[in-house]
Amino acid sequence: MDELRDRSIHHTTIKICEDLKNYSQYKTLFDDIQKLVSTPAVKVDDFKNSLLRAMQENGLDAELKNNIYRWVKSKKKETSQYDSFFRKAQIHWDKRIHKSLNSMSSELGISLARLRGTNEKEEICNKWNELSTFETDVHKYRPVYAPKDFLEVLLTLKGPYKDRGKCDNIKWEFAQVPIKVKNLSELRTLYIEMARGEYILNNNNFVHNQNFPVLEAERIALGERVLAKNYAPLAQEYLKKGCPKCLRSKVWTLLLGAEVKPTQINYFENLKTSVLHYDLLIDKLIIKDICLTASNDDQYFVFEDVLYQVMLCFSRDSEILKQLPNQPAFMQVGLKGRPNTPENVLVFPPSGVIPFHGFTMYAAPFCYLFNNSVELYFVFRAFYLRYWHKLHRLCASPQGIIALCLQYEKLLQCYEPNLWNHFKKCKIHPLRVVIKWIMRAFSGHLPPEQLLTLWDMILAYDSLEIIPLLAVVIVIFRRENLMKVNTLANIEAVLADLSSIAVVPLLQMALMKES
Repeated sequence: MDELRDRSIHHTTIKICEDLKNYSQYKTLFDDIQKLVSTPAVKVDDFKNSLLRAMQENGLDAELKNNIYRWVKSKKKETSQYDSFFRKAQIHWDKRIHKSLNSMSSELGISLARLRGTNEKEEICNKWNELSTFETDVHKYRPVYAPKDFLEVLLTLKGPYKDRGKCDNIKWEFAQVPIKVKNLSELRTLYIEMARGEYILNNNNFVHNQNFPVLEAERIALGERVLAKNYAPLAQEYLKKGCPKCLRSKVWTLLLGAEVKPTQINYFENLKTSVLHYDLLIDKLIIKDICLTASNDDQYFVFEDVLYQVMLCFSRDSEILKQLPNQPAFMQVGLKGRPNTPENVLVFPPSGVIPFHGFTMYAAPFCYLFNNSVELYFVFRAFYLRYWHKLHRLCASPQGIIALCLQYEKLLQCYEPNLWNHFKKCKIHPLRVVIKWIMRAFSGHLPPEQLLTLWDMILAYDSLEIIPLLAVVIVIFRRENLMKVNTLANIEAVLADLSSIAVVPLLQMALMKES
């Protein structure tokens, strides 16, 4: 038995080592260890023990452990017997998006990809820190799709189903595929700290607790000790009790493994160079999306220039396509005016991600945490690869958009049947009123500090299930006014303003309440 266990550990170790070589942080860590080996601290006659001691003294052992921790996170098994079904559905959806892009390209007479001219390249380079002043006419471009369009795709996965001869007998369940989602009891177990009513530092404490400055100071002191340990699992536990504003950026960076070192700076510069060299149709969609969302938002318009940098570089990042669990279908296009040779063919876009209306809002809140666009980029990218891609792709994952929508439906139907029946009577699918919240993880809907507190909880519990839970709680919280209206426009008006929502107290109230 011991021999089998040792053999298993040996094979797992080999697998981890091979996978870590593909991580962006690997080269930096390997170089640091090589430098350490050449110092007098590592003895040839006691190589193993002296190296381990030297790694501990220099913080490299924590860095290695953090890499393994993130490897485990990325290898979480979320396989399902329905994977192939959703994979086919996603490929079909990707093809529809690609067809829409090609149609737009043909209608406007604009190529999907071309080399920029020298003057254009120089102008963008000179205006890199103020890209909002770069003259680009985007009024004729339109978003490829919006959350409401994606909802139609989700709903057609099951029908809609009607009994023959009984047109009013609509089957209201969201999906026929029996994806298992957590009930309220299981959510209480997951979010145990909130369910027990434990003190969680958040912006609302400042208003209602006279001892807030003392409690905040205690959390800051503890947070600084956690950061000094440089150990990601510890940071994850720390987040469960709330994070002071002044430490949030550092805690998130540690937890996501998004530290910026010379390798990352060079990588970002290469992405910038790609933006300067190639003009992609996607660029216009990104600029249009920023204009329609962040630029029109009182909370985010000041970050317009940074968002141009981050989102344009994101579209050029081929590592994103490589790291997505089920790689999306992607297009290959030739550069306009260039010979049809392999070196003139690009994956379009290199990241594999076609932005939808509101996609920018995945990145906008990070502007409150980072002044440096490079640091912002790598934390945002890590967040996207761990979480956000699941919110606009079809998959059977319990953390995917389908499961989150199903969870919202089941919780609403179970705990507020009168409101559920009211939606049914009005012939309004309950998901229509919350799909924007779920698909954008409430970005652009909640005030920034409340939103960042919600995202703290996503990281702390490594789960997106808090998003549909909050959606249900808000809808139930406003049920009295919702019961008085019977059109989609009026229902959306009741739910439009979330500026008064306090995330932690509302979630605690729901989780602590006995069913």
